[in-house]
Amino acid sequence: MKQLEGQVRIPSGCAISAVISKEGRRMTGEKIIGSMKPMHDRSNGLGGGFAGYGIYPEYKDLFALHLFFRDKPTRLECEAYLREVLEIVKAEIIPTRKIPQITDEPIIRRYFVTPLRSVLASMQLDEKEFIARIVMHINTSIDGAYVFSSGKNMGAFKAVGFPEDVGVFYRLDEYEAYAWTAHGRYPTNTPGWWGGAHPFALLDCSVVHNGEISSYDANRRFIEMYGYKCTLQTDTEVITYIADYLLRRQGLTLEETAEVIAAPFWSTIDRYGPEKREQLTYLRTVYASLLVTGPFSIVLGFEGGLMALNDRLKLRSMVVAEKEDLVFIASEEAAIRAMEPAAENLYAPAGGEPVIVRVREGAY
Repeated sequence: MKQLEGQVRIPSGCAISAVISKEGRRMTGEKIIGSMKPMHDRSNGLGGGFAGYGIYPEYKDLFALHLFFRDKPTRLECEAYLREVLEIVKAEIIPTRKIPQITDEPIIRRYFVTPLRSVLASMQLDEKEFIARIVMHINTSIDGAYVFSSGKNMGAFKAVGFPEDVGVFYRLDEYEAYAWTAHGRYPTNTPGWWGGAHPFALLDCSVVHNGEISSYDANRRFIEMYGYKCTLQTDTEVITYIADYLLRRQGLTLEETAEVIAAPFWSTIDRYGPEKREQLTYLRTVYASLLVTGPFSIVLGFEGGLMALNDRLKLRSMVVAEKEDLVFIASEEAAIRAMEPAAENLYAPAGGEPVIVRVREGAY
């Protein structure tokens, strides 16, 4: 009997790539699509995707909801719910190209929305928490509907396919962003399906990930106590919710968030001075269940920047380089050279060492 993906163990691959302009210069998706081509064999065609920041300047004050629908009745049910809680300023099909490599696509639409002020006031929530709750409700309660992107002036685009084909399918050469991330998937323990492709996104946070999370159940149990629901059948989803919880709801810095996700060993903490040792001990103790174990390299996108991070043992490859105001991040140097042959200052960050790149204030 033929074994299906998810029923047989396959070697861990996956490819990640990213580029950001520190001056906020907007770039089409051509470079980031090209970066995935030399890493083709790190994927197996069961998932590819991209996230772009700064792509919707004309709607920059509205939340851009990207949704998959199984069929038209599901879409109508979901739209009826959206109208109850949101003002829909614009609704449209996400433009795609029909190519033979991408098949069985669901209905793919986007909605530029703002919360209804009366509903927001009655629930006494800020607008980000309100949108996050709407995302969780749709993904758990409306069968066949999935919100896969929900930030302002950004969007995720993903599918079952090789990433270079997914980029062509979504016509990313027609978008411009100050930061792009990309992912080519080689699933190990979870199914290859449209919702399970990377990036995973909630509000303005998006995550692409190469690796495997052995702490997934502990991480998931903790984060679901705070209203998050892991519904997309891929372990990476939980990293996105951890990042949102720590950064938005707990108010931690990016550096502190990295020290939770890829926490230093206790023996390392003991070597720091009293103030730093106290801080790291606090983070490891209070957020113990959010330590992510297993091999991983991730790129976290957020409004105005990117953060790249490896696990403490650096069990997954990741390199960084620069050229003028651009910073490049990828699983392999070949991907960076595809984007910029003359890239400089190439290096591999140490395990647990966050690489944080921010766009100049006011430049995006």
